[in-house]
Order: sequence, then structure tokens, then C-alpha cells
Amino acid sequence: MKKVVVIGAYGTIGSQVAQLLRKYGYDVITASRHQGDVRVDIADLASIEAMFAKIGSIDAIVNVAGAVKVMPLDTMTPADNMVAVTSKLLGQINLTLIGQHHLNDNGSITLTTGVTKDDPIAGGASGAMANGGIATFVKSAAIDLKRGLRINCVSPTIVEESYDQLKDSYAGFIPIPAKLAATGYLKSVQGKQTGQEYRIYR
Repeated sequence: MKKVVVIGAYGTIGSQVAQLLRKYGYDVITASRHQGDVRVDIADLASIEAMFAKIGSIDAIVNVAGAVKVMPLDTMTPADNMVAVTSKLLGQINLTLIGQHHLNDNGSITLTTGVTKDDPIAGGASGAMANGGIATFVKSAAIDLKRGLRINCVSPTIVEESYDQLKDSYAGFIPIPAKLAATGYLKSVQGKQTGQEYRIYR
């Protein structure tokens, strides 16, 4: 049975990803900051290293975690922007740089971007910056990975389960069920493509 670690496995989308991968026969190792088989904070390099040291060799890495601040540009400080830089951007890049050495041959890495990269929202500049950085990192990193390793990212739109809470920011967007967003992660893990961004929009 192939082993996959799902980081952010207790979030709205992450829980659906873990469930779907189990349905397809994967041995899912759950990871998050506060619960799971292993604990990890992707904004902390030492925490990432400790997680991989604990779980050993695996077949796939899936990340559905990453913090950003949504706020107007005229009140955003460099420290506010660093939340997205440290977590969603560098956190996911560090997962790749460290995690590649813990993957079995022909393994895969799946990262997360988001709809705001392509369809901006008010207050979303910092998150869009991180999303864009990850998408271009994935496209370029794919040609450098060795041993048959693959890397992709998934860009979901706002999900139905979160829409009421965020409807003012995402007015006019068509939300999708979290279980639909999860299919992009399955495609990345189960398929053969690399360097792709799977946009899960309606």
C-alpha cells in the first residue's frame, strides 16, 4: 500500500482529500499543527524536518495548509505580508526541498495555490502573491526533479462549506463542494502529469 502524508488533513478541503485518497487505497498519514498522526507547522523549517524524520520514506506528499492575511493594501504592513511569505510560499517550497529526499522513486508532491491568483479579491494581494509564486515554482521545479518524482499544484475556488463566512469577499464567485476540490489532489497523486496547476473552478 502506498503511503501519503496529507498536511492540513483536518481542514475543510484537507479532510476530503484524506478521505478520497483512502478510498483509492492509500495509507494516509495525517498531519497538521494541532492534531494528527504527526504535528507540523510548515512555517517552521525545523518542524518540517522533524515530521519527515518521523514518518520516513513515503510515496506522496500533499499539502493543503498555508496561512495568509486578507486585508487592504493600504493597511498591510511588511510583517502582515510575511505571514503568506513564510507559510504559504516558503513553507510549501521547504516541504518540497526537504520532502523530495524522503520520497520513494516515482513519488509525487502536490501543493496548493488558489483562485485569487487568477481572479483577484479585495484584500487578497498577499495571498495572490504566494499563490502565483507556488504555481511558477511548480512549473519550473518539475523539470529538475530526479528519480521520476513529480510535482503539481491544485488551485481550488472558494468552497461551499466556507462560502457563508466569506461571501462578501467572494461575491459573484460560484462555490464548489470541498469534495470536488479534493479531486484535483487525487489527480495529482494518482496520475502521471507533472508541472501542472489543476484549477478546480466552475
